[in-house]
Amino acid sequence: MKKILLLAVFTVLGFMNVNAQEIKFGAKAGLNFSTVNGSNTNNIDYVTSYHVGVVSEIPISEKFSFQPELMYSRQGYSFNNDVVAMNYLNIPLMGKYYVTKGLSVEAGPQIGFLLSAKNEGVKVTNSFTTFDFGANFGLGYKLENGLNFSARYNLGITKVDTDNRNGVFQVSVGYFFF
Repeated sequence: MKKILLLAVFTVLGFMNVNAQEIKFGAKAGLNFSTVNGSNTNNIDYVTSYHVGVVSEIPISEKFSFQPELMYSRQGYSFNNDVVAMNYLNIPLMGKYYVTKGLSVEAGPQIGFLLSAKNEGVKVTNSFTTFDFGANFGLGYKLENGLNFSARYNLGITKVDTDNRNGVFQVSVGYFFF
């Protein structure tokens, strides 16, 4: 127990070594191309919607950064031309590795909370689980002026209903203010 506590203290102290002036805060928004994946997805198609939120980038070293986000995301799918629209509050926790200046590969878990769901205007929130867990993989590019671009795929791990998991491809534009 003492070793675990000591390890936790040293880990926190290591993160405190990051200069607070290097931490960046910003906003991002973009398009979602979402669907569900599962055993019976024959007539299921993608729907296009959006996401918007706030982001922070915390440098760990010259090549590595941690990027937590808080995003409102409209997701869903189309089934026989009926659109199921789901609204989530997502918390991606991305690790970023800078391959070269500005260009990064990103990966990390995402926790999502279902806010609401509708099928052609009828509330169907109770038909879906309220918690969604997934894994994100993507690429990003950050300009020196704070403008940044990213593309990622969210692979749902938990089932959002009896058979299906979320699958969302996102393209985003963001800006780090400071």
